[in-house]
Amino acid sequence: MDEMDDLGDNEAPPPATPAATVVVFRRDPQGGPAQILLVERSSTMNFAGGATVFPGGKIDPGDYELAERFGAGLDPEDAAARIAAVREALEETGLAVGISGEVNGEIAAEARRVILSTGRLEDALSRFGWALDLDRLVPFARWWPRHRHIRVFDTRFYLADLGTGAVDIAVDATENRHLFWASAAEALRLADEGAIKVIFPTRRNLERLACYPDFESCRAHALETPVTTISPRVELRDGVQWLTIPKEAGYPYDGEPLDTASRA
Repeated sequence: MDEMDDLGDNEAPPPATPAATVVVFRRDPQGGPAQILLVERSSTMNFAGGATVFPGGKIDPGDYELAERFGAGLDPEDAAARIAAVREALEETGLAVGISGEVNGEIAAEARRVILSTGRLEDALSRFGWALDLDRLVPFARWWPRHRHIRVFDTRFYLADLGTGAVDIAVDATENRHLFWASAAEALRLADEGAIKVIFPTRRNLERLACYPDFESCRAHALETPVTTISPRVELRDGVQWLTIPKEAGYPYDGEPLDTASRA
């Protein structure tokens, strides 16, 4: 039995590590479609090694603690995931999203050093007099695979807008090796040409993001589309095995042939 085999419909979901991902938008300095920040993971990483993904990672205990302070009106799991997305974006890229307070490149760089040193977003909040503005993170998707024998993540995806096109980013060399900005359509082209590797969830999300020219239109779409938990399934279509997602989840394509889908 392959470790990527999926559970049947009557089997309980596997234990999953709660995680969060943030799709960071910026205006294209050249006036084209909005760009999003992409991260090429180190090839040595156990999960999605060498793949190009959005910034993100697992939810830490400190994220839940901050959720009690800043998550009023939100589901606690949602609040903790938004906080994790803020923290991971700052750790991995040096970008401050979902922050209320004075932020510039120098302050964000120092805040990143604080978090990388202590592992605590709370320390950066205290040092710079920041508060969390979690409404700036827009729920977009939730993916929870049902593989049998490998570690799986229950990942919530959020949208955030950086606005300006002139920003500095720096790679976190412990987990990633390259950061770059591209429109969703450009990222898909790079993947099709083999210049970058994207796994199945990333491709589906890039296809969805490519339907919208800017953050505002994508945000409007996200707000009017209920977030459903997506657990990809293998099904037979005209004698060919496909990896599929629910048709009602808000994506322009609901799958691809299994033999072309990259799952890890």
